[in-house]
Amino acid sequence: MRSFLHVFAAIVFSVLIPLSAFAQKQHHDPLSEGQVEKIREAGIDPNQRVKLYTEFVNEHVNAVKGLTNRGKSEARAHRLDQELQDVATLMDELGSNLDTYSDRHADMRPALKTLAEQSQQWLRTLRALAGENGFDLSRKEAIEAGLDIADQAQRLYTEQTTYFDTHKDERGQERAEPKPQ
Repeated sequence: MRSFLHVFAAIVFSVLIPLSAFAQKQHHDPLSEGQVEKIREAGIDPNQRVKLYTEFVNEHVNAVKGLTNRGKSEARAHRLDQELQDVATLMDELGSNLDTYSDRHADMRPALKTLAEQSQQWLRTLRALAGENGFDLSRKEAIEAGLDIADQAQRLYTEQTTYFDTHKDERGQERAEPKPQ
């Protein structure tokens, strides 16, 4: 009985370990190593990080746009599905960065202005793409993420313009520090 359990355990592990490794390989990061390094280098500079994320989302949206006019095929649908998932993921990451920096009263107006404009262009591209079975869900998620980021960028730009008009001494800062009492 004991040898049976050893053999059974060996079989189970020989099946599960390769499956685990395969699942780990399936994880896809929408950013290249170089792009991740640029984000790291930007550190806590809110304008630079938002600018970089805007640039990276723009690259993926341009890839989607480039695939739009190609003939329909399974490979095209798969590639569009992946690009659209990347767009949605990056927009979500960008939204998280905006939340963090806005809580700190970081002055992001230059990057927010560009982001507000770019996000409208992204939405036009995503909406112009006709849905297909291979990527329709990813397209819908990318459009929802695009709407969220466009609204967030415009709202934050308006809020920050008002805030920094009344707090002129805090303009251009990366983080508001509490004033001593």
